[in-house]
Amino acid sequence: MYSKIWKLLPILILSGCSILDRPPEVAPVEVLTIEKPAPVYHPPKPSAVSALPVEWTVLTPETMQEYLNDWSDGNAPTNAFYGLTTKSYENLSSNMADIIRYIRQLSSIVDYYQNLETKDDTEENE
Repeated sequence: MYSKIWKLLPILILSGCSILDRPPEVAPVEVLTIEKPAPVYHPPKPSAVSALPVEWTVLTPETMQEYLNDWSDGNAPTNAFYGLTTKSYENLSSNMADIIRYIRQLSSIVDYYQNLETKDDTEENE
């Protein structure tokens, strides 16, 4: 008799008394969809350009002769001198103006994207 009970006991344990109770009713799930735009990435502005000081030396025939005299005496520093023609100087000036224009345009694009989210927030609040 105990052997029959031992055989029925695991069946009752595994069934979890489901024979006696009905399964509970499940409430339907309500799905809500909320549309919210993704946040816009605001890249940080680049740090300001900090130019290092540049010492310009203008060579004229007089200053060049003074430098050559000092050089022959051994008192002149060993400097490398660069010369620009008028056209090369104009090209250098044009290149620097183009770099300034590029930086200004890039800064205005960054400003646009940084202000884009604040404009959207003010439109939603109105």
